[in-house]
Amino acid sequence: MAPTTIRTPPALADFKPLEEHLQQTPETFFGGKPVLYYHATGAKAWIPKSQRGKLPFFPADLETAPTAPEGAALREGAEEAVEQKVDLYVNSQNLTIFSPSAEVGFEIPYPVISIHAIKTIGTGETKYPSVFLQLELSPDGGADDDDFETVELTLIPPTAPAGTASASATEAAQTETEEAESTIGKKQPDNEATKLFKAITACADLNPDPAEGDEDDEYDDNRIIFEGDAIEGFQGVFAGSSSGGLPPPMPGSSGWITADNVHEYFDEHGNWIGGEEEVEVDIEGEEEEGGVSGELGEGAGTVRRREDVEGSAEGGGEKEEQGESKRARID
Repeated sequence: MAPTTIRTPPALADFKPLEEHLQQTPETFFGGKPVLYYHATGAKAWIPKSQRGKLPFFPADLETAPTAPEGAALREGAEEAVEQKVDLYVNSQNLTIFSPSAEVGFEIPYPVISIHAIKTIGTGETKYPSVFLQLELSPDGGADDDDFETVELTLIPPTAPAGTASASATEAAQTETEEAESTIGKKQPDNEATKLFKAITACADLNPDPAEGDEDDEYDDNRIIFEGDAIEGFQGVFAGSSSGGLPPPMPGSSGWITADNVHEYFDEHGNWIGGEEEVEVDIEGEEEEGGVSGELGEGAGTVRRREDVEGSAEGGGEKEEQGESKRARID
């Protein structure tokens, strides 16, 4: 699924809040409104100046430099970046970023996000958390690395609005002390950047890259593949010799492969010894050329008719009856 450019900002009514989604069992797991995991307005989006024009809300002529306080904390020598104010919609289907000033947005499927991580801006005591995204954009979905166009995007969600102080200095100090005591031994709440990162992680897990599963399936079966003249349409069936005899024996066809004789069939690297040598075996199982032994066990190749088998069983029963009749009877 390719990213989509949108011209209309999403409405909150288009999504289902995560809290509501967790409180009740959904009526259907297919279709319906996407679940909204995170939403923020007025977030800052940064992109390297050299990558302008690769995202619709970063036009090629944009010159807006990163603003304070995060912009002032950038290290000297860092690559120049440009900034755009955006609204974030992290939902179960995609990551939607819309810029009200540019009047354009971008719906990003999660498989397009190759890397996402928490990035700290600034050094020392002045640090600002953000979320770094590496996007791999490809118009034709090519598999080669050369087909992808990498874009580095930094998202800085707004901090929680500060509350107004209406109490006296004493009451404020007392409240601060009570809050500090109540949080001793408790985990501090996540900042906005961490919330954004966790939301993207959760939604990315819901939308795995389908290509990864296909590649893993190729190596699911652990097996040894033997090359030979296989008969088309049949699995594991090989053609016999030109004289009508049995096909060349497979490794271990004349007996079990054990730890004592495995070196006769495979080398130290696991390669089949004699795999390049041609072995021809006649109907009696006599080996004509070098390679793996073609000797077959007793009774191999014998074809018995149903009448012979049934007759043999009946004959055995008659002999058993005769044997019983010869025993001395005790009255």
